[in-house]
Amino acid sequence: MTRSRACSAISWRISVLSVYHLTLRQLSGRWRVVIMSVLSLMPVIIAMLMLRDNTAPSVQQFETTILSTMLAGSIAPLVVLAIAAAAFGDEVEDRTLANLTLTPIPRWKIALPKLLATISIAVPFIAMSALVTTHVAFLGEWRATIAVTIAAIAAVAMYASMFVWLGLVSGQAVGLGLLYIVLWEGFISGFIPGVRLLSIRHYAIALMNAIDDRRFATTDHLSPAVAVIMATLVIGGFLLLSIRRLRRMDVP
Repeated sequence: MTRSRACSAISWRISVLSVYHLTLRQLSGRWRVVIMSVLSLMPVIIAMLMLRDNTAPSVQQFETTILSTMLAGSIAPLVVLAIAAAAFGDEVEDRTLANLTLTPIPRWKIALPKLLATISIAVPFIAMSALVTTHVAFLGEWRATIAVTIAAIAAVAMYASMFVWLGLVSGQAVGLGLLYIVLWEGFISGFIPGVRLLSIRHYAIALMNAIDDRRFATTDHLSPAVAVIMATLVIGGFLLLSIRRLRRMDVP
């Protein structure tokens, strides 16, 4: 009985780690790394240029424009989209997903490592961008730096769960993802207050404020409890949708 459980545990690790490592290799192509690097550097460069300008915006304007709109609302989702849409999308397009779905392993052991691999690749770029941007802009204030960095990592996990699922259900995941980023996160959620309850960008802002309550203190935002609950629902919900899709889809 003990040996059977040990063999089962080893088999579980091998299957999950195999899919995880395979996905890491698939998603860490040279051009994707270049794109992610360029996007991640943009907030840092803009923050440095702002500091050199005698007419630099106020702290509140910087937080709203750079941290909220640019980093959480555009750079983070674009970087994640460049990776996550291909986690399943490339295999669906190349018709190689059958190699995974025909193996006798539960579908969650395919979906979960795909999501974790996507997060593992995107987090270093976004976390470093958030850390350096905030550290430069707020002159080394570590509480603000930590708050923004943690919120950015949470945003990566939420965007990744959504875009991994999107790449599994649609061959136009990149186009649909761009529409979501531009229209929903960039336009609609910024002008219609009630929509913020369904906005990943505003979940990240609320988490940022929960860690350092001076950030966005003068801006309406979700409560920390609501943000944590909604962030958990987004990550868990889209993961479950990906597992459900894998169980029901016909793979050629």
